[in-house]
Amino acid sequence: MTAHFLNNNVGNAIQDLLQGPKYPDKEFVRGGATFGEVYRMAARLRVALAGLRPQGAVVCYAAEDKATMAASLLASLAGGPTLLLPYAFSINALAQLHKATGFTTAIADTSKEFPEGVKVLSPTPVGAAALPTSTQIDPQSELVKIFTGGSTGTPQVWSKTGENIFGEGFFLAQRFAVSEDDCILATIPPYHIYGLLFSVILPLVSSATVISITPSFPNEICGIAKKQDVTILASVPIHYRVLRDRKMSLRLAFSSAGMLDQEDNQMFCRQNSHGIVEVYGSTETGGIATRNRSLGEEFFTPFPTISWKINDSRLAVHSPYISPDLPVDDVGFFTTSDRVEARGTNQFALKGRTDTVTKVGGKRVDLQEIGLLIKQQPGVTDCVVTALPEAGGREHCIGALIQGDTANTKAIKTQLSNSLEPYALPRRLKKVDRIPVSDNGKYDWIAIARLLEK
Repeated sequence: MTAHFLNNNVGNAIQDLLQGPKYPDKEFVRGGATFGEVYRMAARLRVALAGLRPQGAVVCYAAEDKATMAASLLASLAGGPTLLLPYAFSINALAQLHKATGFTTAIADTSKEFPEGVKVLSPTPVGAAALPTSTQIDPQSELVKIFTGGSTGTPQVWSKTGENIFGEGFFLAQRFAVSEDDCILATIPPYHIYGLLFSVILPLVSSATVISITPSFPNEICGIAKKQDVTILASVPIHYRVLRDRKMSLRLAFSSAGMLDQEDNQMFCRQNSHGIVEVYGSTETGGIATRNRSLGEEFFTPFPTISWKINDSRLAVHSPYISPDLPVDDVGFFTTSDRVEARGTNQFALKGRTDTVTKVGGKRVDLQEIGLLIKQQPGVTDCVVTALPEAGGREHCIGALIQGDTANTKAIKTQLSNSLEPYALPRRLKKVDRIPVSDNGKYDWIAIARLLEK
């Protein structure tokens, strides 16, 4: 099936979605708003925001309720203005976003501190149920701008179209047979791309129900899953690490936002009789490929909606899900920073990122290789390796942060010295109780750098 055929279907599917909910009285949020109430909120928002898109205005979305987010997306999809999704709702994050975009209107469901002069809307599920739409819906027009914190502390804003976001949602629903019988629990907030797809878009397009809260502790995740009859879990590697020995009655489990440890996947599979579907992709590219090791899938298989090739050892993709902000070549391919090797006729193995290679003393050092060596040492449950700038120079020194109660840093240094050249040895090696992560389950590189600088 070609990407072109599927993209034509996306426009029709979006038009159908805007006609109204398939099951208006069914819960969109478990114990909360119904699909009918979501559409009523969307209708009110579309009226309240009328006229902003032609003016090029954008609206900051700062509500935590998933039903409100679904309503806001529907309103934008129906011809309303572009939504801005902050990476956090703190005054600093909102001020950064305001400086970058100049938004004058925001949607919020709780009291938040916005920059002066910003008008705040709080939608309610009352009033007309019909969603007013513009005369022509363009799936390729901008739907959201996703404001990411960035691993370097420099925020970025990525544009995503209706085709990007909803096209991937329709694909996931079809690929994994998600339906009104499913209940989805996500452990990542809906204002991050992975949480947005699995806890807002996927239930909206499939009529599945979603759990309102976003748990992160293992007992809370397992307790909610059991009590609410959850069938689909969307989580991240750091959470599967603590769920590896927990039994959960799920139909599907997904992991994204980083590579899942093979042993974590295997132990989860032993407890639950099925493995974890790893989704490879990023905010800017959308989903690219999947792998389920419990089914014998050692390598990643690209979505059938995506074309791919290898450019100078790096993965290049032609996809309906990539942000229009990304540079593409003459035939529409974007080249990522991930190094890959082809496997078979339509699979690839990830070999690390080009930006994991740095120079120390003028010599190339692969940080990922050092990390793999450290993870093989006794007592190490996780580690990160990074290049730290040397004071007053252009060179770097290697730093490693190690997690593991019984890990012995002295023994690790000895083992590394037997495997690595002297210039590649970590000059700063520190053991911590837990490696810092952000609320989207990714490593917090700013906090990691601070720990290694102490």
